Amino acid sequence: MVKESRVDVLIIGAGPSGLMCANALAGAGVNVKIIDNRPTGVTAGHADGIQPRTIEVLQSYGLAEPLLRDGGQMYLCAFYNPDSKGGIERTARTPDVTAPTARYPFKITIGQSRIEALFMDSMKSRGVTVDRPIVPSSLEISEDPEELLDPSSYPVKVVLDYIPPSDRAPEQEIVRAKFVVGADGAHSWVRKTLGISMDGEQTKYIWGVIDFTPDTDFPDIRNRSAIHSKNGSCMVIPREGDKVRFYLQMSEQDVMDPKSGKLDSRKVTPEKLLEVAGKTLYPYKVDKKEVEWSSIYIIGQRVASRFSANERVFIAGDACHTHSPKAGQGMNASMNDTHNLAWKLAQVIRGRADISLLKTYELERKKYAEDLIEFDRQWSGLFSGKAKTSHSKEGVSHDQFLRVFKSFGGFSSGISVHYVPSAIVDSTHQTCAPSIIIGQRMLPQVFVRAADARPVDIQDMILSDTRFKLLLFVGLLTSEQLTKVRRLAEELQTPTSFLQRYGYPAQGRAQSMFDIIPIAAGNKDDVNFLDLPPIFRTHWSKVLMDDIDVTGRLGGGAYNRFGINEKEITMVVVRPDGYVGMIAPSTALESMDRNLERAYGL
Repeated sequence: MVKESRVDVLIIGAGPSGLMCANALAGAGVNVKIIDNRPTGVTAGHADGIQPRTIEVLQSYGLAEPLLRDGGQMYLCAFYNPDSKGGIERTARTPDVTAPTARYPFKITIGQSRIEALFMDSMKSRGVTVDRPIVPSSLEISEDPEELLDPSSYPVKVVLDYIPPSDRAPEQEIVRAKFVVGADGAHSWVRKTLGISMDGEQTKYIWGVIDFTPDTDFPDIRNRSAIHSKNGSCMVIPREGDKVRFYLQMSEQDVMDPKSGKLDSRKVTPEKLLEVAGKTLYPYKVDKKEVEWSSIYIIGQRVASRFSANERVFIAGDACHTHSPKAGQGMNASMNDTHNLAWKLAQVIRGRADISLLKTYELERKKYAEDLIEFDRQWSGLFSGKAKTSHSKEGVSHDQFLRVFKSFGGFSSGISVHYVPSAIVDSTHQTCAPSIIIGQRMLPQVFVRAADARPVDIQDMILSDTRFKLLLFVGLLTSEQLTKVRRLAEELQTPTSFLQRYGYPAQGRAQSMFDIIPIAAGNKDDVNFLDLPPIFRTHWSKVLMDDIDVTGRLGGGAYNRFGINEKEITMVVVRPDGYVGMIAPSTALESMDRNLERAYGL
């Protein structure tokens, strides 16, 4: 008899994108099932770089600390170009992260297996494990409009085939799900089943990649290094411990079968890759102590034509965008796809948002993916192009390459990702805080807690717990200002205010949709946080001061930095994914109510 089950969300694929989604949903108390066709997770190779914004995101889930402790950290990027003697010479060193607001001014390098293990351990603590090896064999979506619009319905039917050991008969399971997320890679079964096309092209660039422990006299082996040589290009990525990764540009004669004209992966051995590395890095010597993994790929740059079907089945990660790995975007883009999607699914499943909220996943992440492909075209084209020399005037100059590297620093780090105005990104009152950009992530900033003067970064207060954070910049707490603050508290306690309609703890809900964090201007020695109305101090640790800490080194200057008037009250709504959705003065409370009602449909 075929087993049948029901789940809120079925996730197909247990790579970083699928695991990010499963972990976030499990943390939100959503009934989630995640499957994978592999008997085990990744053990070596694949993605290995974590960008500054992704570190911030992982920190918001409480998962960054082991990576910060154990991973490699890239602070510098070295640039090498051809010299006059037939070899290469260093032409510059520059910070690898050029985004000025990055909380973490470096990138972490660590094996994908370690990242997956972090997610799986976190999920296991919440009772969720990856079911494997399992493959989906059919997927059906109801055509009933009423059922599709009802978030409590189970309109998606997926048949799963369990891959048994050789001595057992095959088994099947029918899963009925409210939602399905296809995070099943570049060759996505979910995407193909939905008939979603991948728009773009495959380039002519062929690259090899090898993870190994080197024996070398190359002086920048522990820095990220972009190398243009007469033999081709190479990207050096220092890894955790003594390991490094080389991306190596390959010639067709190195990798193609002369008879079939097709890529022959058998020709690309670790020894062949190290031979190419030796030529590219000449006059420096490169040898191996130990090889962990190697592979080869042709750069493809494609974006899915759509990211969902009826807002019931979604695709994420490599299933909806593919590009060169050398800019370190693949795993980062994939995890941030489902970081964007998971909180929206949780709000809809809980009945706290209309199902139309899910349309914003494609709106925000497809635009990002298209921008990513445009960036990758320029980056991979320059990196794969020939270097400009006295004999090749048409090649890529060092200045040209460095200019592109710096200009895309905000995008490649993830720091400058900017979601366009929409129902959940309202820029009407941007002038209230000109430097907190609506649609971008909330900037890192150290404040001190009013109760105990302990310094804390605001990003550590806006955890990924599916709640919105209402940052309440209450200004300088004079008697006149406190009168305004108390008036706002009274207005927010009326039954029609968004704080009451969206589930404040006073209503007896298990968890509020909003977490209030008041931030006062002034001196930590003079403020009494108990002067604030009880509704604004739900816990003593959540009242902050814009002042320096007792060492005189941390905090202070936020009102000035953000352009906020300390004589007014400014409300900043940070979405559950850490992005600023709305800013408004306290005098625009009715407008804020209407905008939230329109955005979330409740």
